[in-house]
Formats: sequence, C-alpha cells, structure tokens
Amino acid sequence: MADRPVTPGPVQARQSAAPADSPSASAWSPFRYRAFTLLWTATLISNVGTWMHDVGAGWLMTTLAPSPAIVALVQAATTAPVFLFALFAGALADRLDRRRFLLTINLCLTVVVAAMAALTAIDAITPALLLAFTFLIGTGAALMAPAWQAVVPSLVPREALQPAIALNSMGINIARAIGPAVAGLLISAVALAAPFVVNALSHLVIVAALFLWKPEATPQSSLPPEPIIGAMATGLRHASRNAALKATLLRSLGFFTFASAYWALLPLVARGIEGGGASLYGVLLAAIGFGAVTGALALPAIRKRVNPDRLVAAGTVITAAAMAILGVANNTAMALPAALLGGLGWITVLTSLNVSAQTALPNWVRARGLAVALMVFFGCMSAGAAIWGQVAAATSISIALLIAAAGAVLAIPLTWRAKLGQGETQDLTPAMSWPEPVVAANLGDAADRGPVLVTIRYEVDEAHKADFLASIRQLADERYRDGAYDWGIYQDAADPRAWLEWFFVPSWAEHLRQHDRATKHGDEFRTKTREFHSGPEAPAVSHYLAPSKERAPSSSQKGGST
Repeated sequence: MADRPVTPGPVQARQSAAPADSPSASAWSPFRYRAFTLLWTATLISNVGTWMHDVGAGWLMTTLAPSPAIVALVQAATTAPVFLFALFAGALADRLDRRRFLLTINLCLTVVVAAMAALTAIDAITPALLLAFTFLIGTGAALMAPAWQAVVPSLVPREALQPAIALNSMGINIARAIGPAVAGLLISAVALAAPFVVNALSHLVIVAALFLWKPEATPQSSLPPEPIIGAMATGLRHASRNAALKATLLRSLGFFTFASAYWALLPLVARGIEGGGASLYGVLLAAIGFGAVTGALALPAIRKRVNPDRLVAAGTVITAAAMAILGVANNTAMALPAALLGGLGWITVLTSLNVSAQTALPNWVRARGLAVALMVFFGCMSAGAAIWGQVAAATSISIALLIAAAGAVLAIPLTWRAKLGQGETQDLTPAMSWPEPVVAANLGDAADRGPVLVTIRYEVDEAHKADFLASIRQLADERYRDGAYDWGIYQDAADPRAWLEWFFVPSWAEHLRQHDRATKHGDEFRTKTREFHSGPEAPAVSHYLAPSKERAPSSSQKGGST
C-alpha cells in the first residue's frame, strides 16, 4: 500500500525562517523535550498499527476480489479523503482546540477500525464494505493531518525543529519496516482480522498520549475566528500566489502520478511471485521501510552536497528502476532488492518535497498550505492507483509498472524549471511593521463590516514609472498571499505622477489579520516599491468600509396606513 495518511507524528513542519540545516541541535536533541518524546513514541506505535492495517486491507481485497482494478481501489479509497477533505481540515485546525479535536477523531477511528475487525473475524466483510471502511478511516486521518502539523511550535524550540523532522521521518519508516512484517506473520499464524485489532488498540495509545500531553495555554486573539469557507478560500489564494509552493506542487504532480503504480500494484506483485503470499507482501513492505530508514539517515549529509532538484531527480530515477525491476521480477531474489531501492528512492523524493513545501509557508497559513500539498500528493496517489489498476487489468502488471517507470523518468525534464527549496532563503517570520489603522470611535462594529477597500497613493516620477510598475506587480502577489481577493493599480488622469494601489479584503477583521500576517520577506517588496515614491510624505493609506448590512424595517415599523 502507499504512504496513506498515517499519523503525521509530533513534527511535520518547521518555522519558515529556520535554516535548512541547523547546526545548533544534535540529531537526538528533540528527545530532551517530554512532549515530543511522548507524542513521537505514541505515533510510532500508532503507525505500526496503521501499516499492519494497510497490509491486512490490501491482502483482504486480494482474497475477496483479486482483480487488479479492484485491489488498486483500496489505495484509492485510502488516499482520496485527503484530496477531498484536507483543506477543510486545515481550516478546522486553525479554529478548534487541536488537542480535543485529535482526541475526538482518534476515538472515532478506534470504533470504526474495531467494527471492521469484527466483521472480518466473522467473515461478513465484502469488497464494498472494505472500501467503505477504508474510506472512513482515510477520512479520519485526513482530518487529523493538518491539526498534527499545527501543534509543532508547542513541542520543541525553534533550533530543534530540523532534527525533529528527521526523527519524525525515521519513526514513520521504522513503523513501515516493522508493521508489514508483523502483519504478514499475524495473517498467516492468527487470522486476517488480527492486523485490524492491533490497529484499533494502537489508536487507544494515541488517545492516552493526548490525554497525558498538557500543551501550554496560547494567547487568545481578540479577533473573531475566520469563517470556515473564508479560511479555505484564503488558503487557496495564498497557495495560488506562492511561487515556491507552486513549484513544489508541480514537482509532486510529476512524481506521485507515476510512483503511485508502485504502491497500488505491490500486493499483486507479491501474489504473482512463485511461493508468494501475505508473508512475502509483508517482507517486501518491510524491505521498503528498511530502505527508507537507510535513506532518512543518509539524507542530512547528502543534502549538504546536493541541491534538492538533483536529489529529487536521483530519487525519481531510483524509484523508476525499482518499478521496472518489480515489473519483470519472477522470484523473491529480484523483488527484495527492488523493494529496498523503492524505499530509498521514495524517502529521498518525499522528504525533499516535504521540506520544500514547509519552507515555502509562513506559520499563519501552514496548516492550510500543507493541506493543499497533501491534496496534490494524495490526489495523485488516488487517481494514479485507479489509472494503473485499469492499465494492469487491460494489459498486465508488468507492462503497467514499466510504463509508470518510463513516465516518472520523462517527468524529470518536463518539470525541471520548477525549482525546489525557494522558500529556504525567505524570512517568513511576522514583520509586525504595519501601523495600526485609525478607526473612528463611532465605528464600533467595524470588525464585522466588509468588504474593505484599502488604497495607497504613490507619487512616482515618469523616469521611474516602468520600474515602479514592475515592483508593485511583485507586491501584488504578496497582497493576495496575505488575504486580499482583488487588487489593482491606477494612474490619476489629472496628475500622471499619482498612482493609486487598491485591494479588497473580505472584512475589517480580515484586514487586521493582514497586519499580523505580513512577513519580513514581504517587507522587502513593500520597501522596494515605496522607494519609487517621491512625495514629501509617506504614501497615503486609506481604508473604506462597505455599509453595515442592516435589516429592512418591517411594515409595522414603517408606520402609516396602506
């Protein structure tokens, strides 16, 4: 099975302004912090259960309906919920008490997985029920992922975030190495329901850890929470104007669309090898995990010498080679090295893309921005699983894997211009440089008023006009990233030196959030643009509120007779 939305672990993100390779903390320093150690250990156990569940679900479908197209739908049902619900989950993560939210979802998942285990034990499970349960479990994981990512700042200090990310990746892959092998043994020695029982118990471990974890109280904002739909729209606008994130998403699209074949067809590869079965499937997944752990340990040193673009290209070639070998493998001796290669290539690409996405995002939109990245990742995995399953059904498993391998290699030059790691040179910490806007005393309801029009008036000499316009169009992207939904620049017909920049935000509260969102990187664009202003005073900033939405008076309030 593919990298389903496993419990992301206590650290899946980092502060944007932190350097890519922090020398101030050792690889094991995050374990000095009780909260990190507690949640890391719990997520390791939970992810072992998740990988056992994945092996059980994949193998169960091969016994219920061994068609390649149907077996591949298990992965599609696992990954589709992230594509469908990740952005909604990201908006929720910015509104709710995350600890309580995670507790609730894990308790619900315990019940769902336990019900699936019971139905499997009494032989009442069907292909349709298996897909339905898989979709529900994937939905729970999709809802949790952004919330897990958003708790990062409360677990370790800034200087320990980079090694914490490495430990998190290592934990996921240790689980990948242990879980499948144990699942294969349990399926052979006990029953098909055994991995599902263990997975249900592993969710209770997460619940216990969350009960024990006591996060520090965070200061409450005086602003009302963002509306869910508005928060989702803001996240999408930010992603659409974030060049560093868009480059990462394009590279993800080029890789995961083809690499999904590796995971979708692996159960059938294991079944098709002479003497293969559930145990071999577990061994292959364990080999993938071992290769991934090896890669995770080697990556920090490699990253110092190889830029992320070449690293992802190398990882893609390794993954393609693994798919090609699996496509022609007819014995365990060929399949095992391919699995090791696959784990090494997969972790190389996945980690590089993850770091590139993390460094592209400021903290205020991190959950939503990473939710967009998750949507692309799991959308590709879900659609790719369905596509490669159909290709394998129409041709053969071997041909499908060889075509996917060729496509992954071809995608390298096609996406090469989308450079990774652009955000590593950007300081995305809050600038806190915008002055507080002046609001008349009689506008006490301003927070709910909207939309809001903000204007900035510049005076620019004719000789600097072209440079000014080029600079302010770069600033436009920053306005959109911080929450504006429309922007423009106009020249005064009566005074050609005068230019009016304007942008709309949904409400006054949202504009006040813009003040907190402005980054030091964005300040560079604002400073550069204002250098072209030649007036005696700073550019004049004005704020305009739309009229309050008052209800029309009823007929009894209007007075008079009809």
